[in-house]
Amino acid sequence: MNILETLQTLLEDSGFMGFFMDGGWKNLIMIAVACVLLYLGIRKQFEPLLLVGIAFGCLLVNVSNFFIDGASSPDALYHPELWSQFLDETSEHYHSYGNIMANGGLLDILYIGVKTGLYPSLIFLGIGAMTDFGPLLSNPKSLLLGAAAQLGVFLAYFGAVCLGFTGPQAASIGIIGGADGPTAIFLTSRLAPELLGPIAIAAYSYMALIPLIQPPLMKLLTTEKERSVKMVQTRQVSKTEKILFPIIVSLFVILLLPSTAPLIGCLMLGNLWRECGVTARLSDTVQNALMNIVTVFLGISVGATTVASSFLSLQTLYIVGLGLLAFAFSTIGGLLVGKIMYKLSGGKINPLIGSAGVSAVPMAARVSQDVGKKANPSNFLLMHAMGPNVAGVIGSAIAAGFLLAVYK
Repeated sequence: MNILETLQTLLEDSGFMGFFMDGGWKNLIMIAVACVLLYLGIRKQFEPLLLVGIAFGCLLVNVSNFFIDGASSPDALYHPELWSQFLDETSEHYHSYGNIMANGGLLDILYIGVKTGLYPSLIFLGIGAMTDFGPLLSNPKSLLLGAAAQLGVFLAYFGAVCLGFTGPQAASIGIIGGADGPTAIFLTSRLAPELLGPIAIAAYSYMALIPLIQPPLMKLLTTEKERSVKMVQTRQVSKTEKILFPIIVSLFVILLLPSTAPLIGCLMLGNLWRECGVTARLSDTVQNALMNIVTVFLGISVGATTVASSFLSLQTLYIVGLGLLAFAFSTIGGLLVGKIMYKLSGGKINPLIGSAGVSAVPMAARVSQDVGKKANPSNFLLMHAMGPNVAGVIGSAIAAGFLLAVYK
């Protein structure tokens, strides 16, 4: 055995040599991006449960994935070319998960759960089990605020079309405005999987930045008098109402938009387990164990799509900018309808709860509470804001279902 030749072979096969290949510098940039995301998730605690997993998935894929003659290196954890074949109608491997299972790496196999919509649907199952729809039922007008907060979805959609994105890509970018990470992942994996990395990172980053993005808009669009309005306690919701609600919503929404069935169905099933009173063990499992397991797989899988060769592009910058625009206008839409309701109610509704119409539960409701309390220390808006907040979850799923029905 020639030791020098062995050492040379090991060096040539190592990932370090990949940085000297064509495009290897892009991987270095993405590794730096992954480290920044890890810092934001760990040190700044920006959506850490998902952002840490996404960041480490980004790190793994860019450490292991280098291209040789247009194909991923043999030891790559994720193979974009296999997924290109999966989406190519002219390929013998079109929609073939068998090819992925046989030739893919670890992250390719985990990504199947994203592509099939399994992970986002299971996340919605957990969200349903953790969500109390009582504030929405006690004040049904909250549905209007949740609907108004989808304004940014459609404005960003039209903006993306104007920038040259295709219809399915524009729909996937627009849904960032719904402030619902699982919904954004679900829709993008169906319509524009090539954009999943930047869209997912933009969606979760802006969700984490809600305490920074929303307050300036809230103060700009409302007066001190409006922010200081103290709302009266809403009525008590009966157990029967809480049990019937997920059943009725499932029947109506899924019949109206069948493409919403995975998300709305899982959301309402989780909520039914919570409210029916006879499935406490199942409710506890999906809220905790299942939610944690799926979060692990979802974060790493989404991070795997941030391959340097596809992530570092002008498109990514457009997506980040349009995502911020979508988020801002969703907040504005909720606030404007909140101001209308303030006027029509004779000053009894605090318009700040309209900003909670975005789907980031319960962070957006907490921001409404914090801003309202600064204007009036005796204010307690949290439960009032939870109505629009949970309405936003349903609204974003319906918006995604509508866009999916248009472009599927």
